Amino acid sequence: MNFIQIIILAAVLTYFLLNLISVYLNINNFKKDVPYGFEDCFDKTEYRKSQEYILLNSKAEIIKETFDLAVFLIFWFSGGFGYLDMWVRGFDLNPVLSGLLYIGVLIFAKALLDTPFSIYDTFVIEQRFGFNKTTPGLYIQDKLKMLLLSGIIGVPLISGVLAFFEYAGDYAWVLCWAVFTGFMLIMQVIVPVWIMPLFNKFYPLEDGELKEKVLKYARENNFPVQNVMVMDGSKRSGKSNAFFAGFGKTKRLVLFDTIIKNHSPDEIVSIIAHETGHYKKKHIIFVTVLAVLQAGIMFYLLSLFITYEKLFSAFYLENVSVYAGLVFFGFLYAPADFFINLAMLGLSRRNEFEADKYAAETTENKSFFINTLKKLSADNYSNLTPHPFYVFLNYSHPPVIQRIDKINSLTL
Repeated sequence: MNFIQIIILAAVLTYFLLNLISVYLNINNFKKDVPYGFEDCFDKTEYRKSQEYILLNSKAEIIKETFDLAVFLIFWFSGGFGYLDMWVRGFDLNPVLSGLLYIGVLIFAKALLDTPFSIYDTFVIEQRFGFNKTTPGLYIQDKLKMLLLSGIIGVPLISGVLAFFEYAGDYAWVLCWAVFTGFMLIMQVIVPVWIMPLFNKFYPLEDGELKEKVLKYARENNFPVQNVMVMDGSKRSGKSNAFFAGFGKTKRLVLFDTIIKNHSPDEIVSIIAHETGHYKKKHIIFVTVLAVLQAGIMFYLLSLFITYEKLFSAFYLENVSVYAGLVFFGFLYAPADFFINLAMLGLSRRNEFEADKYAAETTENKSFFINTLKKLSADNYSNLTPHPFYVFLNYSHPPVIQRIDKINSLTL
């Protein structure tokens, strides 16, 4: 084994073991009794049911991770990447088309292998606990739309990266960085306007008490949002959510129809106050800038390794190519990406605390937001007592009990 193989194999196995340990700790951190303060949201039967839901999801996660690891290692060490390369070269295509075929086959194969797990998650686990509202027809329709979008968006983007590294010389990474940055910004605009409506219906929040309170809060806190939209989230799931999307004229606040059904107007205003906090604290802009900088570092490192011969020999390829180098660099970059992701998760949790504080202070009422957090946790069967190590590895939001304790400690 060369040192590149050792690095990649060690990274893959380490990540798998860390995830396995974190899941084990998490499911062994369940508490028998309903945590203090949540008795009005969970009775003992419902609380045990939520733990069973988390347990089944955890087991499914481990099975999938184990399956993915086994398939990857078998494909790798049996020379699968090399055999695929020889098959692609047999078509005698130009480098960009060869790359699209090579990468496309790998992506399609991964999607195909993931499908049984997705079906089990949707139609067994989510169905069993009453969350799934997706029909088989809608599920297939969604998959076909995603496949089409992947082709429309992914093919030009990957083609550009392949072409730059194939023909643009030493500054290829700069061109890739510039295109990727532009792509990120454009997607922020087109996703809420063009892509999301392909999957869900969006309609303006209807006139009434809720709309009046939302617009009043927005005016008082100088939150420049013109579009408060309702999304038919109940079309696919019984879970509730709300989110902020877009920039400029495409900026919109989106409420799931389930959240409107399950929460009072004052509670929904507290959710909007939380999203306003992200906007006012410039969390979205800051994270976007970090993502752009991270992409620049990644493309620069890619330029150093994309034709590095030892990287290809690590995957048993005889021929060096840009397209295979692009794939293999992803595995080599994984350790750095792992630590970057941990830092981004930590930043996200900090941002959530800041947005919570902003919501409590601007609504001048802790109870509405606390009630909202508790209801969302109960409605979505969230883990009320996750293990700190699992939180450290996986959570973009702090555990709900920590969030409530922080809010209660505030002096308004």
